Order: sequence, then C-alpha cells, then structure tokens
Amino acid sequence: AVRREGGRDRLETFYQSGAAKIRLPRVAASAPLEAVLLNTAGGITGGDHLRYEVRVEEGSRAVVTGQAAERIYRRFHGVAEVENHLEVAARGELAWLPQETILFDRSALSRKLHADVAADATLLAAESFVLGRAAMDETVRAAIVSDAWRVRRAGRLVFADCLRLDGDPTAILEGGATGRGARAFATVVLIAPDAEARLDAARDALADAKGEAGASAWNGMLVARLTAPAGDVLRHDLIRLIETLRG
Repeated sequence: AVRREGGRDRLETFYQSGAAKIRLPRVAASAPLEAVLLNTAGGITGGDHLRYEVRVEEGSRAVVTGQAAERIYRRFHGVAEVENHLEVAARGELAWLPQETILFDRSALSRKLHADVAADATLLAAESFVLGRAAMDETVRAAIVSDAWRVRRAGRLVFADCLRLDGDPTAILEGGATGRGARAFATVVLIAPDAEARLDAARDALADAKGEAGASAWNGMLVARLTAPAGDVLRHDLIRLIETLRG
C-alpha cells in the first residue's frame, strides 16, 4: 500500500510470503513509488497459487511491474492460480505493468484481476501472453488458460472481460477471427477522467505497430488489444502505447 506524505509517495504497508517477493527500487523524489514483483521459484505450475494486492491511497501514485516474465510451466496435475487485487483511491494513480506471461506446452493457468477505482482516480493496467520461447524453438500444442478481468469504478462494474483457451492455442490463434497466426497478445485498459480524450494519441501510437492493434474508448475508459507474431514484437508495440498513455 502507498500513501502521499510530505510531497512524496511513500510505502504504507508491506508484506511478502513464500516465493512471492517485492522489491522497491530507489526513484527520484518527484517520481511515483515503484514496486517490482518477483517469483523466486522462477515460475509456477499446477497447484501453485500467487496472490498480489496493491492499494494506492488518496492522491498517491505507484508503478508496479515484474522483474522478469512470469513462466507457466508444464503441469502434472492441477491449475496454476494467480490473483491480482488492485485498489485506487480518490485522485490516486496506479500503473499495473507486469512483464509478459510465457505459456509452456501442457501448462494450465487461471488468472483473475479485480480492481476498484475511485471516480476521479487513474488505473493503467496491461497483461500480455506469449506462447513459448521463440529463441528455444518452442511450440505450445496444449494449454488451458483463463484470464478474467473485473474492474469497478465508484463501486460500479465498468469492465468485465474473460479470455479462455483450452486445447491447442497455436492452432486456435491461426484463425483469421482469432489471432491470424499470432504467438503473443495483450490487453491494455486505462480508467481515467480523461481516458476518452487520449484515444487519438493511442491510435497514433499504434499506427506504426509491428503487429496488429486497435483501441476504443467509451464511458471514461480506453481499451486496446494487441497481437503479434512474437514476444519481442508485442513488447515493442506495448512500450510505445504505454509510454504514450503515461505521457
């Protein structure tokens, strides 16, 4: 949890357990507090359960990212579970920007993101997936993935989304109506008082995307979807979009 005190964003609450660790790099006094999440186990598999909670108090700011890509390894039984709970109070700002999630062959993941955002607060959240490691010539032929988002603004549900892949994700994404051969994909959501006013800038940032991307805005919210043939291409496009949305 982060609070605003003495003109700076300061740590209020800190708790870690098991393989889920948090590091707080030094930043300039004028910069938002930064938190880096890392999994000391190196990845997760069936039966593992990670839970992260981030709370940004009134008027404070935070950026949360990951030390490296999260790896979802082949499972022998069970499903890997990840829960992310985000809360942004009045006039607060939170950028939730974990690195990509890499799916290995025969992996299974259930991930849920729940966010509660005040009416005048800002949340920028991005989640991305990559099928295997291209440099290792890996192909994912069997996986189960469920990725659910629930975002509430001033207590009202404003964004509900769920991606589910069950079977051969490489084949599923070959279709023209699914991924057109994509091996990496991402969702970016911006909840902010001026979210709709940033749509033109977001589309300009995506105009030269190396993959395929699109953005829409409505009801104080901006949503972008990105697909790419490889993880490095997706990262290039994501960086360009996120830098634009963060100003």
